[in-house]
Amino acid sequence: MKTNFPASFSNRLQVQMGAEASTLLDALSTTSPTSIRINPNKFHTPVKLEKVPWSSHGYYLEERPSFTLDPLMHAGAYYVQEASSMFLEEVVKQTVDLTQPLRVLDLCAAPGGKSTLLASLLNKESMLVSNEVIKSRAEILAENLTKWGAPNVVVSNNDPRDFDRLEGFFDLIVVDAPCSGEGLFRKDPNAINEWSPDNAHLCSDRQRRILMDVWPALKPGGVLIYSTCTYNPAENEGNIQWLSEQTQLEALPLEVDPVLQIKEVEAANNIVGYQFMPHLVKGEGFFVCAVRKLDGEEWQAPRKDKFPLTPTGKKEQAEVSPWLTDERDFFQHYENILALPVGGNAAWGAVIRELRIVQAGVLVAEIKKKNLVPAPALALSTIFRKDTFPTWELELRQALQYLRKEEWPIDREKDGWHLICYEQLPLGWVKRIATRFNNYYPLHWRIRMELPGELPGTGLL
Repeated sequence: MKTNFPASFSNRLQVQMGAEASTLLDALSTTSPTSIRINPNKFHTPVKLEKVPWSSHGYYLEERPSFTLDPLMHAGAYYVQEASSMFLEEVVKQTVDLTQPLRVLDLCAAPGGKSTLLASLLNKESMLVSNEVIKSRAEILAENLTKWGAPNVVVSNNDPRDFDRLEGFFDLIVVDAPCSGEGLFRKDPNAINEWSPDNAHLCSDRQRRILMDVWPALKPGGVLIYSTCTYNPAENEGNIQWLSEQTQLEALPLEVDPVLQIKEVEAANNIVGYQFMPHLVKGEGFFVCAVRKLDGEEWQAPRKDKFPLTPTGKKEQAEVSPWLTDERDFFQHYENILALPVGGNAAWGAVIRELRIVQAGVLVAEIKKKNLVPAPALALSTIFRKDTFPTWELELRQALQYLRKEEWPIDREKDGWHLICYEQLPLGWVKRIATRFNNYYPLHWRIRMELPGELPGTGLL
């Protein structure tokens, strides 16, 4: 059925695209494709699905299943992400040196699609700061990144202007800016109802403020990648052209295979962007542009600067160290034990000190009455050593019952902590105490839907 779009939107597309506009509008009335991106650090079996051509680990699904009923998603084996936005991988690979230790900021990160992608690209010496200004969305972001399992991630809850405290700090900043959402019209019908020329204009103004607020945090020579999910030039290449008039930068053109039919768009000052159109690619509307900063001063670590966290006691360190595959520095934050990269104290200390932190590094354990309670984040981390705890492999229905935080049957004789797994991937913890098991899956993560009598079985991977 053909979708009715606002006349002002259709008319602008006609001016912008000419005869091609009608083809795009027809495509926006079709079904949106479903795609996932697997976690290369958790899932290693070959995937027999159609590949997203610009992504190393992206795949299309023939239909949209009930992802809630797949424990592999809860284990962080894959992330449900729109295919066009996976092109961020190619932009990063062509504009920064991923062999080097990088400090990276994903500024508008919730719910976590681009952050999980970045976390998979960066090397073990890099740091990813994943930020979201809305607190409730920052909690969702933290949950998704915890499940993804990347150890060198900080989740923060700050306004873009707060990052001027870290002047010249980041090698790469990704700004996936809030926009008018035209690229989501067929995926989210509510986006059509919320669209208006005035709202698009407000979005453009807000995007400019975000860009200028975060620009000081980018080091000279650093790269800023700007993206939106809209077709509006005023929110896309127009904003980067405007930024080039306020700052000193150079545009970074990409090598793009013409077979992909990604449209190259140009603006003044040699600005080049890349536009995904649903009538040309198997994906939604998406715009991306990369620029390099040419001015400013690079952040320097203070000569004498006390780290804002207290090192964990030797007894606790000795107990938790064998739980991880990598050597880590351990710090205590209230009753929590955090594992941070060895020797990265200056940069990590600056971020923890200057920003409002939701989580940092790997939350390994909580200290309760001198005993250590292994954290859910530990079980899901890619640096967790599984063989340090007894494991309990579950079938599909059992795994979903565990994820619903249901009461747990008693069929193990050994008291203590047991690692719950599904298809050899950890989900979380239970603890046997005498005649009962306690389900330690986080209450706010639990599946709330009732389980059907007959489970469909996703068969995604």
